[in-house]
Amino acid sequence: MQWKGKRVMIYGAARSGISAAALLQRLGASVLLFDCNTKLSEDSLQDRLDTNVNFLLVTGILREENLSDIELLIISPGVPTDHPDIIKIKEKNIPVWGEIELAYQCSLGKIIGITGTNGKTTTTTLVGEIIKSYFEEVYVGGNIGTSYSDTALDTTEQAITVIELSSFQLETIHGFRPDISVILNITPDHLDRHYTMDHYIEMKKRITLNQMESDLCILNYEDESLRAMSYLIKPKVMFFSSRRELSEGLYLEGNHIVYKQEGSKQIVCNIKELKILGSHNYENVMAAVAISLAMNIPMEDIRRTLIDFQGVEHRIEFVETINGVTYYNDSKGTNPDASIRAVLAMRSPTILIAGGYDKKVSFDNLIEAFGGKVRYLVLLGQTKEELAKTARSHGFTDIIMTESLKEAVRVSTEKAVPGDAILLSPACASWGMFDNYEQRGNFFKEYVREMIL
Repeated sequence: MQWKGKRVMIYGAARSGISAAALLQRLGASVLLFDCNTKLSEDSLQDRLDTNVNFLLVTGILREENLSDIELLIISPGVPTDHPDIIKIKEKNIPVWGEIELAYQCSLGKIIGITGTNGKTTTTTLVGEIIKSYFEEVYVGGNIGTSYSDTALDTTEQAITVIELSSFQLETIHGFRPDISVILNITPDHLDRHYTMDHYIEMKKRITLNQMESDLCILNYEDESLRAMSYLIKPKVMFFSSRRELSEGLYLEGNHIVYKQEGSKQIVCNIKELKILGSHNYENVMAAVAISLAMNIPMEDIRRTLIDFQGVEHRIEFVETINGVTYYNDSKGTNPDASIRAVLAMRSPTILIAGGYDKKVSFDNLIEAFGGKVRYLVLLGQTKEELAKTARSHGFTDIIMTESLKEAVRVSTEKAVPGDAILLSPACASWGMFDNYEQRGNFFKEYVREMIL
């Protein structure tokens, strides 16, 4: 595509929007950056963008005259595609892309795309570590860390780019085609945005939209929707399973992760050698191994990185042990299924801190997963009343309501006895109380460590 002089609007000045604007400027395009935040100024953008050349910032309300010459819209993933402004733009037959599509059109090399409701960040990080141990030019980003647009123009034909992809990002792809795609699992999430599970599943499936028979898609055999999907997509499929032996693929056999191909079995590792907890993490490991084997990385190199891998921040992250009580930060548990996995990974009686932004999902399965392990449920945020109501409907009444995370940490510590675990795993997004789950997790760790002083 000819980018020089092309008039492009970016809707949303969050991280990916700024990265898209910077990429377009490097390509010589003319950029109009729009955001509803009227406090945003060109001065605040100068460390990332050249605001003096072919650039216009518009804030507040999008007006008709702003659209007069626009040839392409790049939409930030946080902006719904059914937003009135976006509908108006589509009606003018202006193409609407996401930042992922833009970066893809400008990048070279092989692409590994990883999605799923839970486990994306752990799997993407682990895959990046394994591939970096064997290949020289590796980029890791997308929905975590570095935006795809930040590195797209630096890639060569030898590059391997590992991208974490959310359903919001997949909603606005067009030509994006990963050489290897992964869908780890699909459980209810973001129904405030996607409305129905069927639509949410379709958004995840879009990662395979442009894949061909020569490409590979790695799927979780234990997810019924993914098993059904395997018959409907073009790429070759490799399965992994934490519950049964497979005729081909990766699975858990006792304490061993096993790889089976053409009837022969190979032990990948013993799960007791891993530093990350829980069956969900064993699934993440299996997906990472499947990718790495498809990239022809020797098993010994894969195994070495698996055993060294410490996990990711904010995902069942050990914080401190104080007076015999162990604190875990699972702020990345932004939906009930993620928090279920965290609770199941705990090896001792647990006080669970939960609650946050309401994404219109059910909490029944989370309460049912307590199984006698959770001693107290400490609640905060917009969903605390709904969580409490659900817990009581299942007969769980040891509930404490709080007004802040700091209070939740204090109350949990008062209720804990030596041998307990205190787990922050909110089952909800952080919005409304915190900027993001990272900020929420960092505050949790700060409040915990204040008790040592």
